[in-house]
Amino acid sequence: MTFIRVGARNATFQQWQSLLTNRTKRYRAGEFLVQGVRPITAAVKLGWPIRALLHDGRPEPSSWAADLWAASPAAKFVVAPELMAELGEKSDGAPELLAIAQMPPDRFDRIPVSADLLVTVVDRPASPGNIGTLIRSADAFGGSGLVVCGHAADPYDPQCVRASTGSFFSVPVLRAASHHDVLTWVDQLRADHLPVVVVGTDEDGTTDIRDVNLGGPVLLVIGNETTGLTAGWRDACDLIAAVPMAGTVSSLNAATAGSIALYEAMRARAAGC
Repeated sequence: MTFIRVGARNATFQQWQSLLTNRTKRYRAGEFLVQGVRPITAAVKLGWPIRALLHDGRPEPSSWAADLWAASPAAKFVVAPELMAELGEKSDGAPELLAIAQMPPDRFDRIPVSADLLVTVVDRPASPGNIGTLIRSADAFGGSGLVVCGHAADPYDPQCVRASTGSFFSVPVLRAASHHDVLTWVDQLRADHLPVVVVGTDEDGTTDIRDVNLGGPVLLVIGNETTGLTAGWRDACDLIAAVPMAGTVSSLNAATAGSIALYEAMRARAAGC
């Protein structure tokens, strides 16, 4: 089996290293780093293009790694363990396997359209971990896709991909420059007779999320962790809902609030509401 050894911080390693922290270079290359058994397995199983597999060269690989290594048509590299540990961002040793995956295009037609459409829009999220958590929740609760809107954290940041625990590869995730791009798509869906309701979430929302009809096609908008929804999104929402709370807390983490709203949508659909 043909592979290339990388034992020093050469140009190839530096290119991989840039995928960890440099979003400009990620998008220029059109690829991102995938860490962890579950995310790598999901990416391969769901048919994502894998450009390269990196192995730490251990003499007795696991059956998981050996099978992937043997079956993948991707370029293969055996990388020094200390360099693998750096790319894997692990303090307890080198990961056995890493993958370099190809980015898909940011096109709304990647989101499957149906009568039970449930799309989460995250407005200017600052935390890649929150994006990853919402992707995981969207996957768990029947979401159709997730849109990262505006100047925001990068969904291809390794922290986001890790936080999704593999759901990143099963839920269509795309970026939109502003709310205008998303609303143009919504207008097209409505022109095609899909009555999409745009529901914002905010601690000052006037409607209890439990009283919102989430049974039909819904665009669920989650605001920035600190500043909430922009004025543009507030004006675009058909209603703004709040998650009821007890105790002394005044607001919820954006990923938590979004996950609760997604669960409510799943519950309403299961009940036929």
